[in-house]
Amino acid sequence: MMLAVGTVLFLAAAVLFGVAFVIPRSPAVPLDRRRPFELDQTSTFTRLAGSTVQALDRQLAGGKLRWFNQEALEKAGLRMKQAEFLALVVSGAVVLALAGLIVAGPVLAVVLALLAPLLGQLVLSFLAGRRRSAFDEQLGDTLQLLSGGLRAGHSVLRAIDAAAAESQSPTSEEMRRVITETSLGRDLLASLNDTALRMKNEDFVWVAQAIQINREVGGNLAEVLDQVNETIRERAEIKGHIKALAAEGKFSAYILIALPIGIVVMLLMVNPKYMDVMFTHPLGWAMIIASLVLMTIGSLWMRKIINLKF
Repeated sequence: MMLAVGTVLFLAAAVLFGVAFVIPRSPAVPLDRRRPFELDQTSTFTRLAGSTVQALDRQLAGGKLRWFNQEALEKAGLRMKQAEFLALVVSGAVVLALAGLIVAGPVLAVVLALLAPLLGQLVLSFLAGRRRSAFDEQLGDTLQLLSGGLRAGHSVLRAIDAAAAESQSPTSEEMRRVITETSLGRDLLASLNDTALRMKNEDFVWVAQAIQINREVGGNLAEVLDQVNETIRERAEIKGHIKALAAEGKFSAYILIALPIGIVVMLLMVNPKYMDVMFTHPLGWAMIIASLVLMTIGSLWMRKIINLKF
């Protein structure tokens, strides 16, 4: 009897010892206070992407690569570094190459991989163009905010700061950049001219010149900006009428350019053997080259006709 009781007490003591010392307990101090730098449990893919971006950043430190540079990214409104965007382009090239290799073989894989940088450049150009168009559309409201701030008794910089706070992107970003550069000691006219150059906006050049003339000779800047705003709005209205009238010509040009390509694609899909002679006979290759040359000349000619400058 005593032996059984002793055995039970021994087992109970062993269990209590295990619970108290062997089984880990919750720490008295939270883990985020003891090891604050191990909070973010990043995945292997995230660490690999980060190391790749860092390696590209070190290689691009000299600034020799002009593609996808920081200036182009800023014009497109992307808050990324050159190495980050280049990593995305390289990843896209690898994915396209794998897709081309699976679908048609190594030739298509190489072609698709070479198309990735061009697609990246097209994306940047599209984003930059959309950003410039938005800036152009917001310019009238921006001038109204500037003139209202000047009438309220603010200085030019304070009026620009108020316009940056009240405006939408990209006007707010560009105006804040002007304020930041001016506060660091740069001349106001230089900052405004750089903004006009980045946005490719001739109307904003008038605004910069009006502010500079007012700084030199004085006068009522609010009234001058109102007149500039009225002129810009009238020009914008005329632009809208001209674009509406030229839309039919542009659409006709797009159809004329796409029609031969569409016919060839349709024939290849319906009856592939019908076009074999075109790709195997020397006369067919000569006709293809002549067609490409003539289409290029016609496309440039039509673009010259329908691309109106104001």
